[in-house]
Amino acid sequence: MSRHWPVRAAAPLVLVLLVVAGLAGCRDEPSEPTRIRIATGSPTAVYHAFGQSLAALLNREVPGVRAEVVVTAASAQNVRLVGAGEAELGFTQADVLPPREPEHPSVLAVARVYDDLLHLVTRAGGPIRTLGDLRGRRVSVGADGSGTEITVTRLLTVAQLGGDRVRQEHLGLDDSVAALREGRIDAFFFSGGLPVRGVAELAQRTSLRIVDLGDWTEPLRRAYGQVYVTRDVPRSVYRADPVSTVANPNYLIVRAGLPAALVREVTRLLMDRREELAAAHPAAGRMSPRSAIVTTPLPLHPGAAQWYRAAKP
Repeated sequence: MSRHWPVRAAAPLVLVLLVVAGLAGCRDEPSEPTRIRIATGSPTAVYHAFGQSLAALLNREVPGVRAEVVVTAASAQNVRLVGAGEAELGFTQADVLPPREPEHPSVLAVARVYDDLLHLVTRAGGPIRTLGDLRGRRVSVGADGSGTEITVTRLLTVAQLGGDRVRQEHLGLDDSVAALREGRIDAFFFSGGLPVRGVAELAQRTSLRIVDLGDWTEPLRRAYGQVYVTRDVPRSVYRADPVSTVANPNYLIVRAGLPAALVREVTRLLMDRREELAAAHPAAGRMSPRSAIVTTPLPLHPGAAQWYRAAKP
């Protein structure tokens, strides 16, 4: 596909150079690079791997840009950071966003990138086989400010396991893995694209069970909207019994005020370098221009929309 783009791709690069130069005014001294902070998540989760690869692409291929990743609690915090101007790009689950298009959005979409699958992880020999078995157990429901926490809170509510029916801990992925390994919790939730590195690394040392949550997709859809879907976790991913689980799309988001030419170039690299991004994490290879434009309820940034119109996905 990329072999058809060289003539068109040159124009965004020129425009980006003009934008970056314009930010410095008409001074003779070298301009400061344009900083692109990418809000990600845990260092062993998908957002971080994807963000690092995207930052490397931007630094290599867009003159005048200095991209870097920011470790965060993930989705909910990422939306806040981008909306507040404390990051330029970020990743978020769709269910973290408001249910309808905001009237004056501070955050816009670049692309739908892949689906996050909700993992409920426990020891293979333990007593937890269903969601209902969490009653009275010590369970990490995700870090404060994470998309995992939002999805799990909704899930426990529809399953009538809210409040103190589950002994909730609010741990990020790395702390959850350590706590399960050391016996300080009985299970943990984490929402991420397959495979989640932290879970895969734990599976190499500990026999795990991924609890089937597929029956809870429809109750979540009825209570909270149509964003949720059912996806499979094959045996090959974590060497555990195959299951179905709840999933929802996630998006690469951008600060609304970022120049259109720069966002157009980000979009081009995101689509044109999918194979390279997939080398950092397989989830990146599941993107396509046709699926990327489905970002309800967020509208696309004008720069991203321009690129997709020209690409005609």
